[in-house]
Amino acid sequence: MKSSARHVKLASVDELFTSDTEREKVEQIPLTDLHPFVNHPFRVVNDDKMQDTAESIREYGVLVPAIARPREDGGYELVSGHRRHFACQLLGLETMPVIVRDLDDDAATIIMVDSNIQRETLLPSERAYALKMKLDAIKRQGSRSDLTSVQNAQKLSAEKVADEAGMSRDQVRRFIRLTELIPELMTKVDNKEIGVTPAVELSYLTQEEQVLLLDAMESEQAVPSHSQALRLKKFSQEGALSIDVMRAIMSEEKKVDTDKVVIPIKEAARFCPKGYDSQQITDYIMRVLERVWRQKQRQAQQTR
Repeated sequence: MKSSARHVKLASVDELFTSDTEREKVEQIPLTDLHPFVNHPFRVVNDDKMQDTAESIREYGVLVPAIARPREDGGYELVSGHRRHFACQLLGLETMPVIVRDLDDDAATIIMVDSNIQRETLLPSERAYALKMKLDAIKRQGSRSDLTSVQNAQKLSAEKVADEAGMSRDQVRRFIRLTELIPELMTKVDNKEIGVTPAVELSYLTQEEQVLLLDAMESEQAVPSHSQALRLKKFSQEGALSIDVMRAIMSEEKKVDTDKVVIPIKEAARFCPKGYDSQQITDYIMRVLERVWRQKQRQAQQTR
C-alpha cells in the first residue's frame, strides 16, 4: 500500500500562529492610549502581588497580551489586562502588547468579568458587582435571541453565570444581592466587619433604613449577627423598622460563636497550664470565653 503522506501539506509555523489571528494581531500600543473599562469592578492596587507582576514583566516581558476595543473618543478601552497595564506604568514602559477587538458593550463586559472572576483574592464587593454586570449582559444578549420566554432566559442566564464562575446559582444570587447595600455597609463587608451571610439579609432593608442602621451600629458599637439581620429584615418587611427597634436589637448580647473564634495558639499558651497541646489550649480558652459570656449574661439580667 502506497503511503499518502506525500499528499499531506504541513502548516508552517507562521501559518499556525497567524491563520486565525490575522484580524487580531498583537500590537504594541502606548500605555497613554489605553483607558480602563467603564465601571471596572476590580481593584488595581500597588500591593505585593502587583510588585510580583511588575518584577515578572521586568524579567520576561508581558507574556499574555491585553485585550482592548476602540473608543469613540480615541484610544482604546481595556477589556482585560488592567493589572498588567498598571505594572507596565510602574516600570516606566511606554507600550504594551494588546489585541484589539471590535466588541459591543455586552461582549466586552463578559470577557472583562471572565478574565478576573476566578482570582482567589477578590473582595465580596468586587465579586458581587462583577457577577451582576455579567448577568445583566447575558440577559440583554438573551433578550435578543429566540428563547421561549423571559423567565426561561433569566434562568438560563443565571445558570450560565454560575457554571462559568464555578459557583452555585444560590451563591451567585446571594453575592448579587450585596450590590443593594449602601457603600458604607459594603465597605464593612469588604473589611470583614460584617459577614457576607448577615449582609445578604441587610440588603433587603431600604436605603434609608440602611443609613439609620449605620447610626444604630455606631451608637451601640456593634454589628448585626445573622439572627439579628434576619429580624431587622422581618421588621423592615412589616414596615415596623425604626431606629429604636434597630438600637434595641443591636444592644443585645451575642453568644460566643465557637465555630468562628480564631485562637492564636502561641499567645493563648501563656494563659494555659504548662504541657497542653494545641487542642487542649483551644478547649481551655473556649471554656474561659464561655464562662465570661455566661457571667456577662447574668450581670445583664440582674440590672434589668
